[in-house]
Amino acid sequence: MKGTALPVALLLLLAAIIAPTTAHTSEDLVYGYECRAGLCRKVELSEENFSKAISLPVCRLFCGSSIGTLWPKPTGAVRLDTLMRQVDISFIDFNVTGIARKEKLWKAAENRWMDMVDAKIPDRKILTRGGYRLTVNINTPDDVAPTKLTLDTDESYRLDVDTDPSGHVVASIAASNFFGARHGLETLSQLIVYDDIRREVQVTANASISDAPAFKWRGLLLDTSRNYYSVKAIKRTLDGMALVKLNTFHWHITDSHSFPLEVRKRPELYKLGAYSPRQVYTQRTVAEVVEYGRVRGIRVMPEFDAPAHVGEGWQHKNMTACFNAQPWKDFCVEPPCGQLDPTADGLYDVLEDIYSEMWELFSPDVFHMGGDEVSTSCWNSSLPIRQWMKAQGWGLETADFMRLWGHFQTEALKRVDTVANGTQTPIILWTSHLTEEPFIDEYLNPERYIIQIWTTGGDPKVKKILERGFKLIVSNYDALYFDCGGAGWVTDGNNWCSPYIGWQKVYDNTMSEIAGDYEHHVLGAEAAIWSEQIDEHTLDNRFWPRGSALAERLWSNPTESWKQAESRLLLHRERLVENGLGAEALQPQWCLQNERECPIDAYDAQA
Repeated sequence: MKGTALPVALLLLLAAIIAPTTAHTSEDLVYGYECRAGLCRKVELSEENFSKAISLPVCRLFCGSSIGTLWPKPTGAVRLDTLMRQVDISFIDFNVTGIARKEKLWKAAENRWMDMVDAKIPDRKILTRGGYRLTVNINTPDDVAPTKLTLDTDESYRLDVDTDPSGHVVASIAASNFFGARHGLETLSQLIVYDDIRREVQVTANASISDAPAFKWRGLLLDTSRNYYSVKAIKRTLDGMALVKLNTFHWHITDSHSFPLEVRKRPELYKLGAYSPRQVYTQRTVAEVVEYGRVRGIRVMPEFDAPAHVGEGWQHKNMTACFNAQPWKDFCVEPPCGQLDPTADGLYDVLEDIYSEMWELFSPDVFHMGGDEVSTSCWNSSLPIRQWMKAQGWGLETADFMRLWGHFQTEALKRVDTVANGTQTPIILWTSHLTEEPFIDEYLNPERYIIQIWTTGGDPKVKKILERGFKLIVSNYDALYFDCGGAGWVTDGNNWCSPYIGWQKVYDNTMSEIAGDYEHHVLGAEAAIWSEQIDEHTLDNRFWPRGSALAERLWSNPTESWKQAESRLLLHRERLVENGLGAEALQPQWCLQNERECPIDAYDAQA
């Protein structure tokens, strides 16, 4: 392919095209593209070169890369032939085999896919009609009905595109279940483009792709307590995740700032704790979000962070310490302060009611119990806590307060197991003093707990956790905290984890460098948005396209650096915008249209 114009330029003539002799108008394109030496080069259109010129999306699909513009890159074999077929968008059929075809989940996935195709068309009024009929066949085992995503779900798929004897394009997706098949649909959508030269929707006529994720946990965390996010904004985030095959939305739904979750058994929590009656996640809207995620292959996992990070909503329960204490810097890392009192009567009954309703709403296969940033000085400021500890024969040293923390975790876990009907659901905890020696050995069982690290990727404490056999989820703040890089909000200067993290660092944040010989203990990773300085109006450009860089790291685990992915990411960013996401711009549009001309060392590398 390299060094010559693509065969696709001639093969496209098999479809209905605009004749070279057509008079140009002010609405006609001035530029097209040709593949030269493995790069798409912009050319001015004329009657002489019109038949050879192709649109940028078509050129980039075949020129200089075996995987075209696919994001994330597949992990198995990929074959993309250089023939495009025009698609008649009024004749697209879906066939789902087996008993699963009756599930409404499939219809919802089909409708979403059709919306994605429609989003590719800038103006239906000028769309060239006609083309090939497209049939999408989805094959999953007859005895497998869609249920929910778990840590054991096989997300692999195979996609084949061909033309059958009857003269229409057939795309066949084979997978073990709905979730793998859904990923295949996502990939198929990336093989469909809008050709703005011929003003038609086109699909790769012949292709085969085998694909499966490198890591089973691929997530984004959103904190909806510091600032409230509408359900619409959350759904938009789930849409973006689906586009890049991220599979876990970690919902940090409450914190000391607000308690916006409706708990029917304890209504005072959200009535006192929400910012306003309009800013509550009702049980109906939570169920809506969970199902919206399921259609998109995403588990929605709640976190109830405890025993720290509680406050608003708990005012009248006498179950907290240092609530809104001042000066706050003496009791917590940011205002307002607040921690649960592990010794309070009735505390664990309240927790059981919260856990019970979370189980009903989310049916989690993994549950996050928080456990970060517990302040011993907060507990030490409470006379009832000190008196309880002395009555147990304990002291008031750091080790004694860690023992109190261990007591809380043990009792809270019992209530989790009660509402989970003894299923021994895996529990996630953040790295903290409790995950350090010697406390990790005293209070945490590697058979039960998964540790989510938020320290730096090079923190030597991570290896000590891995050596003990714990599974890990990586959220090292030096690469995966997407709220970093703003102004300070409790002081001047920049916020605590500055500078801003570029997508390149996200992409090159490899699990092998963090875990070393224990990479097999890493389930995956999550990027986090803590919302002190972000709300739904600035959400999209913080997650995207950096979330896409994380997605390729976790799905593909590429051996190449970000430099090899940059030109694909520029085009992928356009796909995010096309689907309604306000993704951050990475470079001037000129760089997108002039491939590999912007990197400072572009010609050094070629030399």
